[in-house]
Amino acid sequence: MGNVPSITLNNGVQIPQLGFGVWQVPPEETAPAVEHALRSGYRSIDTAAAYGNEEGVGEAIKNSGLGRDELFVTTKLWNAHHGYDETLRAFDDSMGKLGLDHLDLYLIHWALPKRDRYVDTWKAFEKLHADGRIRAIGVSNFHAAHLQRLFDETEIVPAVNQIELHPNLPQAELRAFHARHNIATEAWSPLAQGGLVKDPSLAGLAEKYGKTPAQVVLRWHIQLGNIVIPKSVTPSRIEENIDVFDFELADDDLAAIDALENNGRVGPNPDTFDYVG
Repeated sequence: MGNVPSITLNNGVQIPQLGFGVWQVPPEETAPAVEHALRSGYRSIDTAAAYGNEEGVGEAIKNSGLGRDELFVTTKLWNAHHGYDETLRAFDDSMGKLGLDHLDLYLIHWALPKRDRYVDTWKAFEKLHADGRIRAIGVSNFHAAHLQRLFDETEIVPAVNQIELHPNLPQAELRAFHARHNIATEAWSPLAQGGLVKDPSLAGLAEKYGKTPAQVVLRWHIQLGNIVIPKSVTPSRIEENIDVFDFELADDDLAAIDALENNGRVGPNPDTFDYVG
């Protein structure tokens, strides 16, 4: 386990294609879960200010014994801190909680188009990048129109767009837009919050390959070229989720998984989501 390939981002920085997500991991469970993930071979950890567990990620990194250059750490700016100066302050706060002197990837968590502050926010990201405090900058939950505004009004093309993406919502059109602009696609909720693992067609594929339904879906992501960040606090599942690099899905099986598309979101729509609490 742990033999994870890397994706090269548009500025040359490399990110492991499979990482460990900590969304909805309670703060008190975060450090043990991340420590187990690191022992299991994960080297990319994805958190966010809104998750309330950046300190736990920092504790696990400190306890891991791994060199900083062996790890890829992502966090995200929360919605309440859009704006140039607010972003700079929020970044310092996150870095203090993580206990790090630089970050590998910083993401705007949501575009919040009704508030219309994501362009100024992005300009603060560009400054942090220019100052050497972040190796790569990106966004999360942006649609093509939001990305286009950044292209038109700022200097740096986002390295990553982290979006809800799974077989029920494969986001083919947005992925194609990313590809045209050399933006890496990263999938959150890659298993549709676990809902997909009960699908009968996936059970059949799991039996065929001697894997679990979750491993089959994660392999689908890998073969699409997505970066993927499954989350679990169960040690056996943490290990299972990274054990997806010793088999390959046939083209007809990829097509069968593609056929699960039903436009079913498990999270909010980025065009209308406006929560800042």
